[in-house]
Amino acid sequence: MNAVEPIDGTWSALASRLAGRALLASLALAVALWPAPATARILLKNICRVKGQEENTLHGLGLVVGLKGTGDGSEFLPTIRSLATALQLMGNPPGKDPLKDLKDAKNVALVMVTVTIPSAGARQGDKLDCVVNSIGAAKSLNGGTLFSTPLQGPQVGNPRVYGFAQGQLHIDDPKAPTAAKIHQGCRLEEDFYNVFSKNGKITLVLDKNHADFQVAQDTAELINSQLNYQNADGALARALNQVNVEVTIPAQYRDDPVLFISQVLSLPTLDPQPEARVVIHEKTGSVVISGDIEIGAVVVTHKNFVVEAGAASTMGNRFVTLDADKTSPAKLKGLVEALNAIKTPTEDIIDIIKAIERNGKLHGVLIIE
Repeated sequence: MNAVEPIDGTWSALASRLAGRALLASLALAVALWPAPATARILLKNICRVKGQEENTLHGLGLVVGLKGTGDGSEFLPTIRSLATALQLMGNPPGKDPLKDLKDAKNVALVMVTVTIPSAGARQGDKLDCVVNSIGAAKSLNGGTLFSTPLQGPQVGNPRVYGFAQGQLHIDDPKAPTAAKIHQGCRLEEDFYNVFSKNGKITLVLDKNHADFQVAQDTAELINSQLNYQNADGALARALNQVNVEVTIPAQYRDDPVLFISQVLSLPTLDPQPEARVVIHEKTGSVVISGDIEIGAVVVTHKNFVVEAGAASTMGNRFVTLDADKTSPAKLKGLVEALNAIKTPTEDIIDIIKAIERNGKLHGVLIIE
């Protein structure tokens, strides 16, 4: 890649600065980690999971009581109706006109209660944390207590009750007083067993940051090369797509699939290489670049400098080559180092990367968070 030429022609001074600063990184810019060495190995379980091991969510509508006048009030009718129903179930029904009888109930709020079941499942009697959010006109849930609330799910509309939630609310963020948590406020009434095998097979699901056709194929080939001796009927694994790899459980493990799965997930694999990416977090000004991400022939004119990369150079030998290997394609990493060397602001570097991507010259995936 060719270096930077200032428009005012003071090239000698700038070339000297680039030579001394090309390896410096701006403190405001988190530039790419180098690719791991080819010999680096990680365990298969660190890039995938077994299908069926997913989180589930329980949900329910409940009432928070004990508020100091910050509840929904009598103008929010769903809360009044819910409170009237709760009183009736407890043997103390309101009169014929609940709106009149409960008009001063400002210490009550209608809330949505959610509980997350871990991916490994949970047993009857387990206690889990609850998340509580106001859905009415309440100004704050601070100091409130959740009235016993039945929890349904995870299928919407399923009337089956899987647990009950209740307890004292805790506000984590004073700026969001209508959102709260209850530590171990849910007690499960049902077992949650997540089925991980079906018809003698399991499915490995690559995580979203490693999902790639080549990674899936490499995973299947790894399993076949290491464990195929245990199966006389052919290959154990095959890639279904860029996310899923189907693995047959050998006959000798049908009664003990956990042992086989532990062997599969413990296989060491080379560091997977999905498509090249550059991730930009605009709020913090950080940029993370895959070490192998390349850029095409471009000329970048920005403020008082010009950057030429790859075959775009048309100005002869006036430029200093940053990459020692002149035959290799230009790297985005090298461009960022050059821009850092002349103290280009982080927001300008981000704008330049976006422009290169829009021009079709960024040979990788741009992710903006």
